[in-house]
Parts: sequence; structure tokens; C-alpha cells
Amino acid sequence: MADKYSEDTKLEEVLKTPETSAIIAKYELPCLHCAMAAYEAKVLTLGMISKTYGIELDGLLKELNELN
Repeated sequence: MADKYSEDTKLEEVLKTPETSAIIAKYELPCLHCAMAAYEAKVLTLGMISKTYGIELDGLLKELNELN
């Protein structure tokens, strides 16, 4: 079975459940509660936030996909 989350997954998709949101919070993604967050979550992919904020993408994806 293919992984549910990839570098192309929109942040909005990941933030839909408390479990996946907790993983994102663990990686200390800044600005999750700023005024632009709702818009950005619809546009930004996990790959984009990884590059922009220096988040280790492989580890993040591994943790997210282990939930499935």
C-alpha cells in the first residue's frame, strides 16, 4: 500500500486530524496560528515547508505515514 503522505501533500490535509497536527507541532512549524495560516495551508506542500523552514522531510513523512 502506498503512503498517504508525500512531499506533495498539502499542509491543509495534514492538519485535519489531532494526531497528524501533533506531529507537525513537534517539528515546530512556525506561524500555524498567524492570520495567513489558513490560506497558506491550502497552498503549501510538505516539501515546500520542509525547504522553507528547514524541517527534515524524511522524518516528518515517516512519522505521518506510520499513523496509517
